[in-house]
Amino acid sequence: MSSCCSPGRGDAPGPGVESSSAQRLAVPTVRPRGSSTMLALPGGRFSMGAEGSQVNPGDGEGPVRPMDVDSFRIDAVTVTNAAFAGFVDATGYSTEAERFGWSFVFDMFVPPEIDRAIERAVAAAPWWLPVSGASWRAPEGPGSHVADRQHHPVVHVSWNDASAYCAWSGTRLPTEPEWEYAARGGLEQATFPWGDDLTPNGQHRCNVWQGRFPTTNTMADGYLGTAPVTAYEPNGFGLYNTVGNVWEWTADPFGRGAHGARAMRGGSYLCHASYCNRYRVAARTANTADSSAGNIGFRVAADC
Repeated sequence: MSSCCSPGRGDAPGPGVESSSAQRLAVPTVRPRGSSTMLALPGGRFSMGAEGSQVNPGDGEGPVRPMDVDSFRIDAVTVTNAAFAGFVDATGYSTEAERFGWSFVFDMFVPPEIDRAIERAVAAAPWWLPVSGASWRAPEGPGSHVADRQHHPVVHVSWNDASAYCAWSGTRLPTEPEWEYAARGGLEQATFPWGDDLTPNGQHRCNVWQGRFPTTNTMADGYLGTAPVTAYEPNGFGLYNTVGNVWEWTADPFGRGAHGARAMRGGSYLCHASYCNRYRVAARTANTADSSAGNIGFRVAADC
């Protein structure tokens, strides 16, 4: 697991709120609502994982192995702020970031007056700050909003929050094999959903960091933070933004020794080759089920 990609709730105790104060959240039981952007994918076999110098030791990407998946459905896009608001309006659900009273925000997005009041950051990744009042409604903390980001991915949602949304919508989180099969878009062992070149013909195909991390982002791809969920071209299966933009929760545990952490896939707008190189379809990291940050979202799946 890597706190530089997305810190865990235990990496920096929240401002004035200890994690034990948040109770386990009940999953609402409401009539399921379907999604018009779900894609039906036929089952098949693909080569899962990656090997070589680009792989992060300890992430468990390799070895490359054959993997079979059954037919399933998966959303073409990650869950948006608008869709998540519909869930909250229908159920009254309160996310774990709201229950804890804080969430992690990248320091470039934190106003100076809030930054000065924060005493604790993530030791291994000081660019992550625990901001009081940060949540899906206020991604940068007090004073921020998502009124102009309705079609951006919802962020500051934990694995538990994502599971609650799935229970309400009649969906589920994809397994890691399903996610990677869908993210590859039919390309066998390509680095990215479109091939092996990050910027083919100089064209940006995903939302990741350009410039010198973590101080200068040139925004050559058009975005500093999240991008709309349909930004850039879809992959061969019709899925958008399966690398970059936001990390996506999956259903699966990260692996042995991960102490219940859940696997996340896809990388985010903060990924850069100089420090994590996890904006590849085989890359993986993890976080605890109650953790949230400004670069974590999710995509839903369902059985056929």
